[in-house]
Amino acid sequence: MTILAWAIFLAAAVLEVGGNATLRKGLRGSQALFILAGFLMLGCYGLIVNMVKWDFSKLLGVYVTVFATVGVLTGRFVFHESIPPSTWLGLGLIIIGGCVIQFGA
Repeated sequence: MTILAWAIFLAAAVLEVGGNATLRKGLRGSQALFILAGFLMLGCYGLIVNMVKWDFSKLLGVYVTVFATVGVLTGRFVFHESIPPSTWLGLGLIIIGGCVIQFGA
């Protein structure tokens, strides 16, 4: 996997996680501007993630690993959530699955 693909996946994951968080804030506070911003961020995520020219199944299979990692780390360090051991274990399994998809035959 190239550095460019990693950068695209990371940018897409940041947009997806950020878009979801922004949309959630707007929905919980009835703030239309946050809802619109989250909506736009999620649309941009969809465009960016598809810039990697892989088969769809491999693309999303590996991207889910990046998204899950960014999502858990955002919960931990941005929202200061306490992440239970079962979530860390699940994330580890997702990472292993992403490696199988990326490096498998």
